[in-house]
Amino acid sequence: MKKLPLSLFIFTVVVGLSNFVSSVHAATPERPNVVMLLSDDLGWKDVGCYDGPVKTPNIDGLAAKGTRFTNFYSGCAVCSPSRATLLTGRHHIRAGVWSWIHDESQNSHLLQREVTLAEVLKAAGYSTAHIGKWHLGLPTDERPFKPKPDVHGFDYWFATWNNAEPSHHNPDNFIRNGERVGKLEGYSCQLVADEAIDWLENRRGDRKKDAPFFLNIWFHEPHAPIAAPDELVREYNADNLKDKGAIYSGTIDNTDRAIARLLEELRKVDAPENTLIIYASDNGTYRDDRTGGLRGKKGVNWEGGIRVPGIFCWPGKISAGVVSDEPAGLVDVLPTVCGLLGLEKPVGVHLDGSDLSTLLEGNAEAFTRHQPLFWHLQKSRPIVAMRDGDWSLVADPDYELSTDNMFQEAWIPKIKSGGYTNYQLFNLKKDPRQTTDVAADHPELLEKLKKELLEINASIMADGVDWNTQK
Repeated sequence: MKKLPLSLFIFTVVVGLSNFVSSVHAATPERPNVVMLLSDDLGWKDVGCYDGPVKTPNIDGLAAKGTRFTNFYSGCAVCSPSRATLLTGRHHIRAGVWSWIHDESQNSHLLQREVTLAEVLKAAGYSTAHIGKWHLGLPTDERPFKPKPDVHGFDYWFATWNNAEPSHHNPDNFIRNGERVGKLEGYSCQLVADEAIDWLENRRGDRKKDAPFFLNIWFHEPHAPIAAPDELVREYNADNLKDKGAIYSGTIDNTDRAIARLLEELRKVDAPENTLIIYASDNGTYRDDRTGGLRGKKGVNWEGGIRVPGIFCWPGKISAGVVSDEPAGLVDVLPTVCGLLGLEKPVGVHLDGSDLSTLLEGNAEAFTRHQPLFWHLQKSRPIVAMRDGDWSLVADPDYELSTDNMFQEAWIPKIKSGGYTNYQLFNLKKDPRQTTDVAADHPELLEKLKKELLEINASIMADGVDWNTQK
């Protein structure tokens, strides 16, 4: 029998005992179903409700029925660490994920000791499933010690280690509960929707159909290599079906249609008032034309690399038709779900995210962020960024790494002990495109924010695992 980490054991006992009686029944307004919808490399200005060029009536509908954030952020400017932050409510370095994971050459993976959102909900009686991209580490022949999604709280999983291969069309690299599926026919987003619908209808089991569920759906689109049906691509460029921009838009359109099918199934399973749905992207876009003019793109800690869509929808509980300018992000998902559902947060761990529930329930004045939003990515310049209110502070490293583009675990000791230089300060309310460094105009504020950044950084690096010495 697997030995639980102490923090997870304590958390499971506390939450499980306090919520067992109410949580084993079907979803109620107090214990709704929870659905997380995550796109991959979707830009801040891609979808319709963010004034984007792609027709996304179903995503827009979630925004109309819920709260849409204009200053919503990924957990990192690349995918694996952002996903670790989403599932744990903690900075990804605390969770063991320094950069995007290459299973064949790295020991890195989401640490087994971390308490994930799936584990929180499972302890409260939820049936749990992960469907879609994973990219938080899967076992290989050389590294069989890496945990699978079931170790992180998912009863059922259907996933790829990273991208859909060879593209979104007819992928051949899905794994279902540890067994390779083989080549599938169709487009990845629709195949993911198929699996989610099948799980809702047939795979939860008789007992679990009486329990609320957590459905974690991580789409591959619009991450490259891209593919979309010609009839959708034609909507964005009727004259050139090979236009990369049109195909990119077609993948997002196709995902919105997959979400439509999923929403229809969710309505069959339970009333909309009994389902909390969250929609976001793992990081910014790799296309310069989809950042809404923000500086930078995927892979860098400028706003274009980390700002993403963020929507929370729970009819009757979350305020409808609200557009919030409050800075928030994927790091807030776990504490916010706990707050909305009245669940205990993980015991004995530091959460970097804050509980947005008062804000979502219409009491924005009661919301206080306990710690500024913070990003770190080794090969990005700037390497760190922090947002505190309207202010963005960024900095470069005071050390050099090798020229490798892929993260090298040999870098970890230098990163943990390294410092920062070339601090720049931006007022994002006045200058969202980060065109003007105002550090020299605000010396006292600069020193205050530098102190905050360095304190957060020190705490995170102290928790950071050195994968050269640990598995």
